[in-house]
Amino acid sequence: MALKRLLPAAGVIEGFIDRVGALTAWIALAMIGLVATNVVLRYSLSLGSVWAQELEWHLLAALILLGMSHALQRGDNVRVDVFYARFPPAAKRVVDVIAAVLLIAVSLLFIQLSLGYVEQARSIGESSPDPGGIPYRWLVKGLIPLGYGLLVLQQLAHLLRLLHGSATPPQEPDHA
Repeated sequence: MALKRLLPAAGVIEGFIDRVGALTAWIALAMIGLVATNVVLRYSLSLGSVWAQELEWHLLAALILLGMSHALQRGDNVRVDVFYARFPPAAKRVVDVIAAVLLIAVSLLFIQLSLGYVEQARSIGESSPDPGGIPYRWLVKGLIPLGYGLLVLQQLAHLLRLLHGSATPPQEPDHA
């Protein structure tokens, strides 16, 4: 009964993760534009910028850390399911619950470990060691606990749906 009352929270979390996923699509577009511009400038005009090259890496970090919860929500993650594909739905649900709990635990550990790392970078005002590089490197490092926090939220929503029985096991991909 309590799970049924928490189910709307799963929908709110999933909606939020969808909006973060839309943001990551824009980050991917910006990254593609930046990489293309850097390549054209470097090879046609022999112009390059440390700042622009570092921004590529920072955008990649944002894309991965903010996008992983959305990819997992959509089932776009890499899955090795040699045995899982043959399991009955009840066994798949048990495996999915165990996987969700383990992923939450690992994500919480990553958050705990990364907070000191981010705080240290912030407290010393860490910036790029390269001349012309990006300042405030702690901001990109701050994406680590944020990204894993989003993963915890997404997995909590998934776990609520699994325990309620409203989540369906992932479908096998079409190989046609």
